Amino acid sequence: MANPLRELERYGQSIWYDSLRRGLIASGELARFVVEDGLKGLTTNPAIYERAIDSTRDYDAELVGLLRRPDLDAKGVYEQLAIHDIQAAADLLGPVYDRTGGRDGFVSLEVSPAAARDDRATVAEALRLWRAVDRRNAMIKVPGTPEALRAIRRLLAEDVNVNVTLLFSREAYRKVAEAHAAALEDRIGRGEDVSRVASVASFFVSRIDTEVDRRLDALAAGGAPDAARRARALRGRVAIANAKLAYQDWRALVASERWRALRARGAMPQRLLWASTGTKDPAYRDVMYVEELIGPYTVDTVPPATFDAFRDHGRVAPSLEAGVEAARDTIAELAALGISLDEVTERLLEDGVRLFAEPFAKLLRTIEARRGAETGAHA
Repeated sequence: MANPLRELERYGQSIWYDSLRRGLIASGELARFVVEDGLKGLTTNPAIYERAIDSTRDYDAELVGLLRRPDLDAKGVYEQLAIHDIQAAADLLGPVYDRTGGRDGFVSLEVSPAAARDDRATVAEALRLWRAVDRRNAMIKVPGTPEALRAIRRLLAEDVNVNVTLLFSREAYRKVAEAHAAALEDRIGRGEDVSRVASVASFFVSRIDTEVDRRLDALAAGGAPDAARRARALRGRVAIANAKLAYQDWRALVASERWRALRARGAMPQRLLWASTGTKDPAYRDVMYVEELIGPYTVDTVPPATFDAFRDHGRVAPSLEAGVEAARDTIAELAALGISLDEVTERLLEDGVRLFAEPFAKLLRTIEARRGAETGAHA
């Protein structure tokens, strides 16, 4: 029986894994994913590291030495752990990067969430991490806030690979795509090569339905019978519709005269990456968001449970450009019911920045607690 994860390659989609911990590399499991499942990249974030450090023994040996270093605060300890993992994973995925001509094989490391609203701090942090990792197939994750647009352009113009994360709205995505194109033009204007500059725009999916469905449920519970019926019919449809229309925006961009000029200079398109593709509502098929967004020149980064589920029973077909007009109708129907998708996406961006910042703070507290325990043990 064909492996559904590998079947995605037939339709031009790359599968990435939304998790990284030391044991995944040391056990050989990551290498097996690459060989058997066609895995082509990794993404991670502070929440993943907090769980790994707190609930596994993967980092105990290295932590002991790092916690004794007076020159490292909790953030410095975390960065040392993360950088070592990113380097090891990047080395393992190096052959994928080479085989795909620099299109895949990336491992993403996130800047501190504290810099999400400060473009200068974002640039400084991203450049520092990029240089510390020192791998061509690394990517630095930068939140796609309005304040970070200048940072995204600057980093790409400095030849830093960037994964722009926390994109929920099509408008935000279009602005990020503009920053990407402008950065490449900046490099061309300076006579610099653009052929190696890689970027993805991480467009979040399931969180849209979680918030929209909550509002639809409230409308169904308290609205007129017709509005309640229409609200129930929209459950679980808005996130996929929003993503499909974002892909149409991408299609229009790469067909433009501006992009043709960039391609002629060797530039690679900034691919859309589907993020938050684990199903949060048990009423929905557990691989729904993967199955409905399969199409060329895209990436899907999936959490471990979804990765395993799709391998087991995923259905593979070119779905991303199917039902585009129906997707437009879905978004129009949502507006007709009085629910503003712009308001939803603005709230999700605010929540997303907070939900990245809180685990990061918890991660630092976990490391400090380990430092206290280590100090006490040697007092």
